Amino acid sequence: MTTGTGVAVEPRAELSERLWTAVIGQDESAAVREVFAAADAGASSEVLLLDVLGGVQRRVGTEWAAGRIGVAEEHAATAIVDRVVAALAHRVPAPARAPGRPRVTVACVDGEWHVLPARLLAEVLTGRGWQVDFLGAHTTTLHLIAHLHATNPVATLLSASLPPHLPGAHTAVTAVQSLGIPVMVGGAAFGTDGRYARLIGADAWAPDARAAAGLLADGLVRPERAPRQQVDDLPHLADQEYTLVKGNRSALVRQSLAALDERWPGMRAYTEAQRDRTAEDLAHIVDFLATALYVDDTALFTDFVVWSAEILQARRVPAHSLRMGLDILAGELRDFPRALGFLKSAAEALPATPTTRPGPGPGKTA
Repeated sequence: MTTGTGVAVEPRAELSERLWTAVIGQDESAAVREVFAAADAGASSEVLLLDVLGGVQRRVGTEWAAGRIGVAEEHAATAIVDRVVAALAHRVPAPARAPGRPRVTVACVDGEWHVLPARLLAEVLTGRGWQVDFLGAHTTTLHLIAHLHATNPVATLLSASLPPHLPGAHTAVTAVQSLGIPVMVGGAAFGTDGRYARLIGADAWAPDARAAAGLLADGLVRPERAPRQQVDDLPHLADQEYTLVKGNRSALVRQSLAALDERWPGMRAYTEAQRDRTAEDLAHIVDFLATALYVDDTALFTDFVVWSAEILQARRVPAHSLRMGLDILAGELRDFPRALGFLKSAAEALPATPTTRPGPGPGKTA
């Protein structure tokens, strides 16, 4: 790790490993001490935020996906990282607002609770001299627009980590642009190449906080376009498949769970908690299917299903149950040609004989 002047300080890997030990051990005080010591030794706040703390948070997600830590541990670790970010922000006073860098708004889109990426972006922009209004997680479009009316920022930056929030992001982007305010989006929901950002008509996309800060410094152009509806960007929505799947989500999950119960005898031995988790898994499948219909992208759904198969293996849940669930959904959606095509592609992408992976053990979930 180096300071802003290139002076070498403690190797980043060693600090990250000690910070990981503190975070996963739920020792918040130790985590704060490690970061403060690095800051005192000359490490830049931006490096600590994005590379060290951001890296630890990415590792938390990886360990959860691999089934090596549980949901409660993941939540506890994330909360500690968030509080360390806040502590560092107060430890290192923000510089005075730089000339030519006025007010911007940073927020998570409606329904998005993964707030850390947006929080890190807000801290980086503040550190670079911007006046930042950080609205936090799950900012409804109504509240966002009310805030923008009152503050009139030069740009709005929206974050979304999960693809099912793309329709909400599209609503927000369209609404903000109607005020003449440019919108930059970022987060895993928009794809590794920003394809969904372009699809919904965002003015800019950034793969990470540093890129976002650079694009913002170069200046975003206020959009000059005629008022439009979301269907104008996505004409395939005219077939109503997205609307009907999304609107019947609860019924689809309930009917699929009942059919799975009949067709898979192993379900009958499930505890109530395991049945609830299965219902959650089915709901996620329906959500991602609906999102794939919204953006008309088979790959979005297929990638999620393949990833889900890996997670099920980590939980020691038979992966064939996922294939059966897709088949059941296909039966429920037999009159929806696009949905049937997505379900078929996802089923074909699943490995015939999944390899086993270490998991938390029978009867447990990650």
